[in-house]
Amino acid sequence: MDPSLSYRAPVSRRAFFQHGGFGLSSLALLGLLQAESTTSAENATQPHFKPKAKRVIYLHMIGAPSQLDLFDPKPELVKRTGEPCPESLLAGKRFAFLGAEKRLAGSKFQFAQHGESGQQLSELLPNLARDADDIAIVRTLHTEEINHAPAQIFLHTGFGRGDRPSFGSWVTYGLGSANSDLPAYVVLLSGNAGGAGTAMWSSGFLPSVNQGVQFRSQGDAVLYLSNPAGHSAESRRRVLDAAKALNEARLADVGDPEIATRISQYEMAYRMQTNVPELIDLKVESQETLDRYGAQPGKPSFANNCLLARRLVERGVRVVELYDADWDHHSNLENSLPKKARDVDQPMAALIADLRERGLLDDTLVIWGSEFGRTPLAQGIGGNGEKTKPGRDHHKDAFTMWLAGGGVKGGCSVGQTDEFGFNIAERPVHVHDLNATVLHLLGLDHEKLTFKYQGREFRLTDVHGSVVKELIA
Repeated sequence: MDPSLSYRAPVSRRAFFQHGGFGLSSLALLGLLQAESTTSAENATQPHFKPKAKRVIYLHMIGAPSQLDLFDPKPELVKRTGEPCPESLLAGKRFAFLGAEKRLAGSKFQFAQHGESGQQLSELLPNLARDADDIAIVRTLHTEEINHAPAQIFLHTGFGRGDRPSFGSWVTYGLGSANSDLPAYVVLLSGNAGGAGTAMWSSGFLPSVNQGVQFRSQGDAVLYLSNPAGHSAESRRRVLDAAKALNEARLADVGDPEIATRISQYEMAYRMQTNVPELIDLKVESQETLDRYGAQPGKPSFANNCLLARRLVERGVRVVELYDADWDHHSNLENSLPKKARDVDQPMAALIADLRERGLLDDTLVIWGSEFGRTPLAQGIGGNGEKTKPGRDHHKDAFTMWLAGGGVKGGCSVGQTDEFGFNIAERPVHVHDLNATVLHLLGLDHEKLTFKYQGREFRLTDVHGSVVKELIA
């Protein structure tokens, strides 16, 4: 008998998958190691078509600012302040906290036209008003959710419950990273993240490399980035090398792509130990720049985060999201809203101007907004049941966001609400439409940016969404 034809025991299914995966996982590991040795620009993937924007700075105001006091003037509503709301406007409406008494409430703040475009903005935003011709205002956003956490998650993931990938995760999944030494997706907080918390920057079922990474204003910029007490950089390198060897062996054994992600992220964390301390040190900026933003190094603030966002995008970070808290003005709006507007007006205007002067605004998309808006009705009942200074309840059916840079048609306004700001009168824009448009500006077709999970293809816009062409320059 020919020895070459001699009998060999069959390989079990378990052994085949355990050891046969070595070749594929070795190729994956080789690709990973090659990616680490390439330039940062080569780490980026290709968009579906030529993009107008390369990166995004997303300014999310947690709690929902009143669009009626900032961006959407309603003279008729002001004129009829205190009157009972017409019953025709209440049909089919849901409110979070309004009681039986529903009275119209016009804004106490003055509006004026600004720039050559004549954009109308409130007196509470004098600095942003100087950038009126750079911003596009959408006054007819609407969403599905009436309470904060579900609406925040819906805005960021296209779905009202958790476990879905966030906007930033979809973008980095589609476009990759432009800097191998920093995360592609960075999150900055000024105040508490609110009810939705980390779900707003979760990678969901996408690879965990697409997770948003929170940078902190005090202590370590990133948790556990510093070496433990008594450990040098050399000892940390030895630990990482040992962990890497174990992870590589496990990757070769089982071929789990999350192990490759773990190897990559450990190595990035090591490189970040050198890059991040310099990055977040705002003292290296000129006093003129600090004054322009209203930034104070070492003191957590929205102003500091706006300046840090500019420094991050300069270094190739793909998505930077700033979350600013305490915009939920159910009462005492007359005093609380001006304070919050002062917190953000100067730094966000400085950010736009700074990006423009550095030649970054043309391909950096800046987005400002929130999960929904506020009612044209006064809410004046405090938690103890006593009358308080009035505020406004949640309003999901018509609210405002603005965009600037990154291929946006500056100075334009999209949509109109009715004379009370209650309903949309012209050109509704759903949250799915907004997300489809933002992806389009980044060179991504929202219908093609998909990920198969549990047997079906998912996308940020679910099965909805149309690009708002009026916003595109």
